[in-house]
Amino acid sequence: MKLKAEQLEGHLAGALAPVYVISGDEPLLLQEACDAIRAAARAQGCAERVVFSVEPGFDWGELAQATAGMSLFAARRLIELRMPGGKPGDAGARALSEYAAHPADGDVLLISLPRADKAMQAAKWFSALERCGVLIQLWPPAPAQLPGWIAQRMRARDMQPTPAAAAALAGRVEGNLLACVQEIEKMLLLHGPGAIDEADVMDAVADSARFDVFTLVDGALAGDAARCVRVLRGLEGEGVEPVLVGWALTREIRFLAAVSQGIAQGKKPFALYQQHRVWEKRQPLLERALKRHDLGRWRVLLGCCARLDRLAKGQAAGNVWDELLQLCLLTAGVRIEALARPAMQ
Repeated sequence: MKLKAEQLEGHLAGALAPVYVISGDEPLLLQEACDAIRAAARAQGCAERVVFSVEPGFDWGELAQATAGMSLFAARRLIELRMPGGKPGDAGARALSEYAAHPADGDVLLISLPRADKAMQAAKWFSALERCGVLIQLWPPAPAQLPGWIAQRMRARDMQPTPAAAAALAGRVEGNLLACVQEIEKMLLLHGPGAIDEADVMDAVADSARFDVFTLVDGALAGDAARCVRVLRGLEGEGVEPVLVGWALTREIRFLAAVSQGIAQGKKPFALYQQHRVWEKRQPLLERALKRHDLGRWRVLLGCCARLDRLAKGQAAGNVWDELLQLCLLTAGVRIEALARPAMQ
């Protein structure tokens, strides 16, 4: 059974399921969901907690042995299985499928995983666990949702942020929810409950934003030029290799050029997404980018990528970060012909 994160609290007020699978890449959300399940398990009589961490060489027989016998210390147990790699291997897949078929009576198995990709969700062991228990996939708030998420967290701590204050904090902590919560607690200590305005945020909060190259790519596809500039400068400041940034942009532009060509040949976008195994959640972002540029423009951008590759390899003159910024802005739909002209030569 699948549940949304916001449904978990209500679900835990009732009888617990035999298995919980918590999947996500955001540490704060993962921690909070697991903490809620641990608290509910304790409240419902799971007096013993057994923890396994699946590292290379993990003996799956230990899990089978632990779940097969009765506990000497408690009638019910919470058994935690942490799988940071997300791949159980053949032995693990068999062990998890067998457990899902015959879960230990009274015990609760809590499995934490990174974000479940399509291959993981299609695996038999994953489907068996989902049928046996509860699956919750955790997604961090999108950039546009982050100020609202922050305002809600602050109100839960008796703080009353202005919209500008929530937006300012969002800009400082984007991509790092754990830092966000820490900053909220810090402001509560500094200012106490009550009103919080933008100046309070700017005085108290350090810049804890954390980005990756995929955040940059998504910003470009969304047409958010300001976000592209900010994320790219953040990546440069963090010492990320420009080759990696260029690779991520080129890969996405090459893919969109191929999809655009397919559309030009009369193929349906949905069929192309299916062919290339594009997640449903990602399709609206790609559609926005495809509406922004036709096939000719995507080919121009591929030319920019080729120049960027030569620059990164020292085969062309120029500043690689300036060229990356130019490529991001062009992909985002910013018409900067004066900048685009050298790349198109």
